[in-house]
Amino acid sequence: MFGSSRATPVPAQDRAERDDGATIRTPPTGAVVLVTVAATVLTLALGTLTGTAVLLLGLLVFLPAFAAALCTPRQTALVSAWVSVLVIVPVALSAERVADRVVLALFALGFGALAVYGSWVRITREGALVRLRSTAAAMQRQILRPLPLLTDDVLVDGVYEPVQQDKLVGGDIYDVAATPWGTRVLIGDVQGKGLAAIGMAIDVVGAFREAAHREPTVTALVDSLEAAVVRHNGYAEQRGEPERFVTAVVLAVDAGTEAQFVTCGHIPPYLLHDGAVTAVGRGTEHAPLGLADLVDEPRRVSWFPFPAGATLLLCTDGLTEARSPAGTFYPLETHLAGRIDITADRLTHALVEDVHTFTGGAQQDDLAVLAVRRSPRRVSGAPASAPPPEPASSA
Repeated sequence: MFGSSRATPVPAQDRAERDDGATIRTPPTGAVVLVTVAATVLTLALGTLTGTAVLLLGLLVFLPAFAAALCTPRQTALVSAWVSVLVIVPVALSAERVADRVVLALFALGFGALAVYGSWVRITREGALVRLRSTAAAMQRQILRPLPLLTDDVLVDGVYEPVQQDKLVGGDIYDVAATPWGTRVLIGDVQGKGLAAIGMAIDVVGAFREAAHREPTVTALVDSLEAAVVRHNGYAEQRGEPERFVTAVVLAVDAGTEAQFVTCGHIPPYLLHDGAVTAVGRGTEHAPLGLADLVDEPRRVSWFPFPAGATLLLCTDGLTEARSPAGTFYPLETHLAGRIDITADRLTHALVEDVHTFTGGAQQDDLAVLAVRRSPRRVSGAPASAPPPEPASSA
């Protein structure tokens, strides 16, 4: 079973809440009152000093317009009412320049009403945008589950940052499945960017979640992912869109002392254990998903020792191909060497912070970094439910 994901607390603040649940940030009512009173006092003070208090009082007519841009309709109505009272009272108490003061009072009432209406229109539109983004966020979180993810075999933690900050999902993908044959982990990178790449990402993640519980072997699981990419490209061709491929690593971890994986044109995993960093399976890469027909050699599984307490780092090329302002690539293995024994969460976040510093803060591609931490309590001589044997290549 998966463990609960990490929740992000929402800071306490005044909000305009609608019946449909959309929440829009607005300033506290106390702050609105304080600013309004301060503006009034400042205006009256300047008017008293210059002898033009009545003339300067007219400047407060524009105060509701500022409130409409920031506040709720109720707060804007409060400001409008306050300004109207300040302008209308002198009209009732003075017999001088009555016509000018009546016009000023009418302006105050009219501007106040328009400000309240403008605030209502703004809140309505912002509410629609909030609802739309909330719906999109909920849908996209179903595509990529929030980290960390916990199974009986491993803890998977990490960082996911799409290059387009207005989107929660990009072309990089990951998923974790607890199956009868152990835990399966997927990390991948869809060729290209934009909505078309996200469409391919959805298909691959969906195929992984279904096939991980159906296919007992890793190679059969990868074949299912290959078929999903081919089908998606077939639909894309019918719509006149370009075909895409997907680089990926599919990892399988059970209660045994070894783990198995298949690399499809992707960056090899890095094993961190006993003070050493080892690139696992380098040289055993197969064709990316969607390009299997271009090679004759079938995909084979690779095995490697994955002892208790070890950590396996999986990443996309958003990390390894990040460039400094001078044009050099991020030296991942060098930076991993000093972070052997830290926790999975600290490892991934430290790497991401490091690469942001390395690139000068300019994110150049989608970025996914996963740390798969072996549970020390689950290692035994053999898995509880061993899958059928399949051909293996040495890692």
